[in-house]
Amino acid sequence: MAQAESGSPQHQSLRFLWLYALAVAGGAVSYVPFLTLLLPVRVTDLAGSETITYLAYIAFAGAIAASIANIGFGWASDRTGTRVPWILGGLLLSCLLLISVSEAKTPAHLIGLIVVWQLALNMMLAPLTAWAGDVVPDAQKGLLGGLLAFAPALGAAAGALVTIPGLANPDGRLILVALLVAGMVLPVVLFGKPVPMPHLMSSGAEIPGSRRTFRRGAVSRMWLARLLVQIAEAALFAYLLIWFVSIDENFTDNDTARIFAVVLGLSVPLALLAGRWSDRRDRPILPLAIGAGIGTGGLLIMALAQDLAGAIAGYVVFGLSTGVFLALHSSQTLRVLPRPETRGRDLGLFNLTNTMPSLIMPWLTITLVPLFGFAGLFVALAALAAIATALLVTMPRSN
Repeated sequence: MAQAESGSPQHQSLRFLWLYALAVAGGAVSYVPFLTLLLPVRVTDLAGSETITYLAYIAFAGAIAASIANIGFGWASDRTGTRVPWILGGLLLSCLLLISVSEAKTPAHLIGLIVVWQLALNMMLAPLTAWAGDVVPDAQKGLLGGLLAFAPALGAAAGALVTIPGLANPDGRLILVALLVAGMVLPVVLFGKPVPMPHLMSSGAEIPGSRRTFRRGAVSRMWLARLLVQIAEAALFAYLLIWFVSIDENFTDNDTARIFAVVLGLSVPLALLAGRWSDRRDRPILPLAIGAGIGTGGLLIMALAQDLAGAIAGYVVFGLSTGVFLALHSSQTLRVLPRPETRGRDLGLFNLTNTMPSLIMPWLTITLVPLFGFAGLFVALAALAAIATALLVTMPRSN
């Protein structure tokens, strides 16, 4: 919609917002089914009894490669002043490399392929993330965050789809994932046609209808708050099934998958509602603080749970609240970054909050669970979430 008069805020088209959210969901589809379902099967075929060891090597090497590539390609797209060519290049290369995984003959070959695939994948993901900051104004960042909640849900759904028995063999599943990713990312590039927002591209530009802004300290607070919540999220993702089974030995991996699916599905409308409310009330950080605070309560419920019903209830509270938190945090981060000219690089630094927990969480778990059980781990994670809540509640605004 064109700017009606001087000083009135310009809005991005709903077509672009929906297609952009579809593309971000395509980014999730590009790695969720592969890393959680398809890759472990391939590693088992190649490594046999050493599967766990090689999966750990792959996770570590992949996290390092993803972290470096996300910063590097974000910076490169800043320098060139364009995002789309990088997105297309990364899409093509990552899909080809994903399909080529079937050609790996040794575990070492597979590790090398995964590292290169992570580089190509983040060549697509880093500019795609920064593109939203270039064209989505602050008044629509809450809505954008709500739409981004579709990404993890569709990532999980894609995993269920490509593993339908009889649909495809292991190599065919890789091709299906690549086709799904291309089908979800290409529409925003070909048909998104975003309304230009030149005022979002320069630090010195006057922003029409600008709202309250945040002081520089907001960046570090947002970064640390997300890291703390992501550590808790990563720990539960890795050990939730083990904890459920310790409470009820009849609990299965399928039961856990169904709980994950319900939580992811319900978090989408909640994130949309919270995002729209934050846009209308100009309270971008309050839903984040509430989400982290309720997540703290969910972890404490889990720590106190004595039976399976209480355990599931605590996880549902945690999962829903942090699902909303993570979706809205992704969009509201764009609001606090200090310099549009380095948006891609800075978002790459924020992406460390997604990769670092995989390096931190295992040591936290190994230290606490043998001494204090899962209850002790959940109390520690609740403390981290409570710190995140405090950081957000006390965030200063400049006006």
